Amino acid sequence: MRKALRWLLALAVLIGTVSTAGAATAAQPEAISGTKSSTSSSTSTAGSDIKDQLLAIPGMSLIQEKPYTGYRYFVLDYTQPIDHRHPSEGTFQQRITVLHKDVARPTVFFTSGYFVNTNPSRSEPTRIVDGNQVSLEYRFFTPSRPDPADWSKLDIWQAASDQHRVFTALKKIYAKKWLSTGGSKGGMTATYYERFYPSDMDGVVAYVAPNDVVNKEDSAYDRFFAGVGTKECRHRLNAVQREALVRREPLEKKYAEVAAAEGFTFDTIGSLDRAYEAVVLDYVWGFWQYSLLADCESIPADAKNATDDDIWTSIDTISGFSFYTDQGLEPYTPYYYQAGTQLGAPTIKFPHIEKTYIRYGYQPPRNFVPRDISMKFQPRAMRDVDNWVRSRAQHMLFVYGQNDPWGAERFRLGKGAKDSYVFAAPGLNHGANVAGLVPEQKALATARILEWAGVASTAVRSNPSVARPLATYDARLDKRNIEREPALRP
Repeated sequence: MRKALRWLLALAVLIGTVSTAGAATAAQPEAISGTKSSTSSSTSTAGSDIKDQLLAIPGMSLIQEKPYTGYRYFVLDYTQPIDHRHPSEGTFQQRITVLHKDVARPTVFFTSGYFVNTNPSRSEPTRIVDGNQVSLEYRFFTPSRPDPADWSKLDIWQAASDQHRVFTALKKIYAKKWLSTGGSKGGMTATYYERFYPSDMDGVVAYVAPNDVVNKEDSAYDRFFAGVGTKECRHRLNAVQREALVRREPLEKKYAEVAAAEGFTFDTIGSLDRAYEAVVLDYVWGFWQYSLLADCESIPADAKNATDDDIWTSIDTISGFSFYTDQGLEPYTPYYYQAGTQLGAPTIKFPHIEKTYIRYGYQPPRNFVPRDISMKFQPRAMRDVDNWVRSRAQHMLFVYGQNDPWGAERFRLGKGAKDSYVFAAPGLNHGANVAGLVPEQKALATARILEWAGVASTAVRSNPSVARPLATYDARLDKRNIEREPALRP
């Protein structure tokens, strides 16, 4: 579960950057108690400006308001307890954005599970229901990190409690129905939130959410890679990956030159050699995560006779040699910490590569987190969530991509689940969405989202096939900036 600096430009589109200097601060927060947030009566004053209502919430402060036609868009900070079980023991500032349309519309609670995008954007459910959108940065991702950071307070319950507290505060303004959503780790986040606070949301739309129930049992991934795409495409990818390890010496020399020129270091992972193999072993996974079958034409067809530059360029384009540097890993320390303590991480076999060429294999998350941060894996965490989804899911929709490796271990529904669905978009990757489903499933999913949000028409309720998004497509708001994560990370 990893990523490359070369794609940080794409990441910037998602998370944005904004200075907090000169932020306008609301009334000082009242003492934080429990996991609920109280707000002053002014937050629901009819006719008051939405910014005034938001800033009347104790602990809420304005970083920036950005204009957008048809909406008000706010980047905010919210005071959260570091530990929701012991709220008096310190606080931190967590970034929030609000895409405000109308308090009379439903609201979608979005999280990527990582950073928050500080530019106006709209998730697919938000467009479907034509609603407001609240987005939350995941705790411990900079700048939403306590200082000093007590890493033991980074877990799925604490993060779900962050969402619960934000919802409790904003529900007094946005009183209509709420849906939660997110893609990849954001889809996982929406699912965990539902497990711990099932009464908050009226529906959940989780995209491409991995579900690693038993961390040490990963054979589903091996089966996936044995059959994904076509034999010809798999052969091309496998051959390039193997050749990169066969040519380890000359290509590592090039890697060292690049690292010296760019100032890259390898203290966290331990060595350039470890980083090199990690990048190469991510290659096939990274291709299927973010590419389509048609993209196989870009892969060298004859790896053995390809030049070193051809092999380097193909690996670098898909995996990204800059990632396993200290500079590439550091922003994602919170993710790797969670992968090594609760979420789990996949390990796959490489039957097309002789063992003599593989020195380390898929390295554990522990190798990507600084050693001064202690970690201990909790095997019950994902089992608990999986059991809950199977037996108690209600108004939950899981969408996967047929060719996305992360869907090999997915959420599944049991007999206790109600009005919940698991769909896969044919031929799609980690960017799969409702729009990519087959027509019948697309219509059903859209209809259920509208129904859960309380905005389904009589026609849709009687005939789901007529269901359509309520908001017109907006090229800027709805552009699907699927973050290219060429390394192994959801």
